[in-house]
Order: sequence, then structure tokens, then C-alpha cells
Amino acid sequence: MNEEQTGSEDQPIVVDQTDKRSIVPFVAAAVVAIIVLIGIVLGGLLSPAEKNVTEADRLAAAVTNYIDARSRSDLRPPTGVACEGFDEEASGLSEQLGGPKSTVTIDGKGFTNATVNGDRAKIDATVVVDGNPKSTAWKLTRGDGAWLVCSF
Repeated sequence: MNEEQTGSEDQPIVVDQTDKRSIVPFVAAAVVAIIVLIGIVLGGLLSPAEKNVTEADRLAAAVTNYIDARSRSDLRPPTGVACEGFDEEASGLSEQLGGPKSTVTIDGKGFTNATVNGDRAKIDATVVVDGNPKSTAWKLTRGDGAWLVCSF
């Protein structure tokens, strides 16, 4: 059983390494990625998202800010969300919102009939007063570049 095997163990295995690999595809992919990133940055600089916001969106945000501030503060009106001299009671807004102790939230999809006339605006908003939805007309004034709840 000690027969001699010929040829298989003594012959070297020849590996053909004549394939030439190139770095060109990797460099091309890196260049494309850099171009895409530059495009994204330029797009953000030339067309920022804040420019895509409409006046109706800004009015809705002002009303939402007022309701949020009102729920966190006992001050009527809350600081920073209403024009100077605004009186919630005298404007009738307090009554529409169920009085000073009511729980009020805003229906984010319930904004309609936004009208802007210079620095004054009106918008109808659906508020939820103690669990009951109610449409309320809001009057706003632009002050220092921001819309504030106000009566005029």
C-alpha cells in the first residue's frame, strides 16, 4: 500500500495575477458623493425651509403659541404671545375659551379663513375647550416681525 503517487504533490500551483485592478471606480464614486453633498448644502442655503412657510402657517403658529403659553401660565394674556395692552377678558377671547380656568387645546388641522391686511390678520381656529371643539375667530397683529394675538 505504499505506492508512490506521482505528480500531484510536487508540482507548484501557478496563480495568474495578471488582472490589473483600478482605483478609478472608487474615485468616481467619491466624486459623485461629494457632488451630491455640495448640491444638498447649496439647496439648503439657496432655498431654506423657513421661506416655504406661508402667512397662514405663521398665523396658525401664533395661535398655537398663545394656547400653549396660556396652558402653562396663570397670566392672562401670557407673556410674549400677545400684543401690548391686550386684555383677554375685554376682547371676549376669555369667554370663547371657557374662562380663565378652562382646559384649552388646539386642533392642529382646524385653521381656516386666514386673511392678512398689512400688519393685521384674522384666522379661524378650532380649539377644544374642556373636550368640546369650537371654532373661534382670532385677530392678530404683526409686531417685531412676529404675529401676536391682539384685538384691533
